[in-house]
Amino acid sequence: MDKMPRWADVFLTPLISLILAFFVSGLVVLYIGENPIEALSILIEGAVGSAYAWGYTLFYATNFIFTGLAVSVAFHARMFNIGGEGQAAMGGLGVALVCLMIPWPHWILALPVAVIFGALFGAAWAAIPAYLQAKRGSHIVITTIMFNFIAAALLVYLVVEVLKAPGQMSPETAAFQEGSNLPKIADFLRTLGLACEGRPLERVCRAPLNIAFIVALVCCWLVWLLIWRTRLGYEIRSFGHSEEAAVYAGISPVKITMIAMLISGGLAGLMAVNAVMGEAERLVLDTVQGAGFIGIAVALMGRSHPVGVFLAALLFGALVQGGAELEFEIPAITRDMIVVIQALVILFTGALDNMVRMPLERMFLARRKVG
Repeated sequence: MDKMPRWADVFLTPLISLILAFFVSGLVVLYIGENPIEALSILIEGAVGSAYAWGYTLFYATNFIFTGLAVSVAFHARMFNIGGEGQAAMGGLGVALVCLMIPWPHWILALPVAVIFGALFGAAWAAIPAYLQAKRGSHIVITTIMFNFIAAALLVYLVVEVLKAPGQMSPETAAFQEGSNLPKIADFLRTLGLACEGRPLERVCRAPLNIAFIVALVCCWLVWLLIWRTRLGYEIRSFGHSEEAAVYAGISPVKITMIAMLISGGLAGLMAVNAVMGEAERLVLDTVQGAGFIGIAVALMGRSHPVGVFLAALLFGALVQGGAELEFEIPAITRDMIVVIQALVILFTGALDNMVRMPLERMFLARRKVG
């Protein structure tokens, strides 16, 4: 065996890549004349230093779990689904239609239907690129990127011309009825008998974390079950490892391509349960906010495993939330700087992965020979 242990591949390699990314980020912060140690402490404090910070970090992480799982399922079938932005946007349309058209008496009834419609709309948007790849040979990367722009244009037309509330100037639908609003952290605190008046609970209760986080955790478990405990998951992984061997074993490339992309699109569409139904409580134009693209980095860093995706989503959720606090505390570190830090994490955990992996493999191989 000439490769490193599984634990080193899953945990050690991303950890070293992350340390390198933060080191280079520190050099960038130092270059603009700021203290990198102070910046790092503010970022960590802003992301996980309080219950309020955790509320926002977990809210952002929920979006990234859905989109990261979506990319991961496609990865297992050797497909690069870059259409998470468009699929999540279409999922938002499905969730909004359910919440606007039906007067739900309680969120317990609305949530399962919203989950179904969000997944269906996301899957439907992924179905066309999947068909073009399976039947026409069109590359999935090109078609999914194109469909992101088509989804954005379609959503603008529908929100502005069809779904916008009468007499309203801003491009958004009417607010959803109260029965379809998901419970947030404030509701759980009130259930425990804790009021939201006064500090620090007043700030905690403003965090948008909601029950969609539980839905995301359930999806992590279901994806693990699908990929590693079912025949379909075995076929998806076999096809991803070797299409020729899969075909020889009787696995249909068309079937696997379509099913994997439908599941991937459905998972991306589920992000709308958190962003549209859980936070905005209406459909607005930019509910995805780049989460589809961050999902690619989350899947890469998490090695396309649900546990890894969850941990990577937490990291990127912390970067988004901590970055917002960092931008506020140190004005010299702008939003663009935060994007640079995120890009460095993506660069070291994705494109430069072999820079860390290959020396580690040689080290473990040398240790085996010595032993």
